[in-house]
Amino acid sequence: MAPGLSRPDRAGLDKQPSDVAAMFDGVAKRYDITNTVLSFGQDRRWRKLTREALALSPGDVVLDLAAGTAVSTVELERSGASCIAADFSLGMLKAGAHRDVPKVAADALALPFADAVFDAATISFGLRNVNDVAKALSELKRVLKPGGRLVICEFSTPTFAPFRVTYMEYLMKALPTVARRVSSNPAAYVYLAESIREWPDQQELAAMISAAGFRGVNWHNLTGGIAALHSARA
Repeated sequence: MAPGLSRPDRAGLDKQPSDVAAMFDGVAKRYDITNTVLSFGQDRRWRKLTREALALSPGDVVLDLAAGTAVSTVELERSGASCIAADFSLGMLKAGAHRDVPKVAADALALPFADAVFDAATISFGLRNVNDVAKALSELKRVLKPGGRLVICEFSTPTFAPFRVTYMEYLMKALPTVARRVSSNPAAYVYLAESIREWPDQQELAAMISAAGFRGVNWHNLTGGIAALHSARA
């Protein structure tokens, strides 16, 4: 499907907010198990590494943006920090209702929080789904206290060329096939593969974070560059 054309079970690469929200509503029921299967269990490790990268302490107030079913927020709370799960998919928040963390319906492009209220913020596998990355980064900087910590966990570009080729083959061919077996909305995972393929690499994303006014931007690769953790300070 060409970008700009939408259908109820997936979004296009133009990432219209209503289409993206509806698509995530559609995958919410089996979202967690699907992610674990498709990532071969790496999603659990990535959540743990994100928490460690934030270097949280008891008393910190943390925004977990694009938290989905709040499984990532529960991981963050293991640090003793006070964590808020925010997502614009009501279906995802509802699917995580059994997780006892504060939840807020929120648009990444217009966060419903005052300036400089969070000690730290993170967004995992969600920045790729907004249609104005610069605006989302600006909003994250606005709600962070001066010097507040940002960690972005996002799919990226494998650094070893032969592995990169194999990974892209998996994305475009195997991933949709596996999704048909385990997901409540397999078509959404075609969008997932396409959006990963189109996403900037590690250096490009770092430049975007710097352009938003963050300082000390750096990254390290996870699982050979399938994902990367970008860290910075407001």
